[in-house]
Amino acid sequence: MSVFVSLELLADTVNREKRTAIFRQLQANNPAPTTELHYSSPFELLIAVILSAQATDTSVNKATGKLFAEANTPETLLALGLRKLKNHIKTIGLFNTKAENILKTCRILIEQHGSEVPCDRKALEALPGVGRKTANVILNTAFGEPTIAVDTHIFRISNRIGIAPGKTVREVEDRLMRVVPEEFLKDAHHWLILHGRYTCTARKPKCDECCIREWCEYKGKPD
Repeated sequence: MSVFVSLELLADTVNREKRTAIFRQLQANNPAPTTELHYSSPFELLIAVILSAQATDTSVNKATGKLFAEANTPETLLALGLRKLKNHIKTIGLFNTKAENILKTCRILIEQHGSEVPCDRKALEALPGVGRKTANVILNTAFGEPTIAVDTHIFRISNRIGIAPGKTVREVEDRLMRVVPEEFLKDAHHWLILHGRYTCTARKPKCDECCIREWCEYKGKPD
């Protein structure tokens, strides 16, 4: 084995130990992390995640609270119609397109999936308004699959703290899936999002309050 390869393996071992320490600390701080979107069924979660694109969870929860009280199944939401649906979600960005996609998705769920949300990536990504990130959220949060949906928070902190650097969202996702220790993989998605949302924020990370500061490789953190 060459010296170069040996050094690479040594570096990987160090990084793996650091990643384990990071997730062990995140777990200690939040043993049962979950989404901040309000939902009571996989279908409600699907609709909430579709609505959450380029919107805050708070704004989505405010809209879906009233929406789900009136319609929270594919049949009742489809029966609600486009005009009423738009009225419920008009405070959310891109609501016109989202309303159309939601009704198309409801019809597909009824006609092709017995009104149930599929737990299959290919079937999920075939639904209007559902891309890879949304499918990952559903698979992870609704069905307990060890997937990671890389949003702006996860992309930012994966590069900033050095846990899974990458130039694209997919590159970061693939790297996280490779390097996150298996015991933490199911909850890693939520830990990273919440850490990026409340501590490792975009403009001014709260390094003094950071529970994983000891292992962070962010060059801008204070000494």
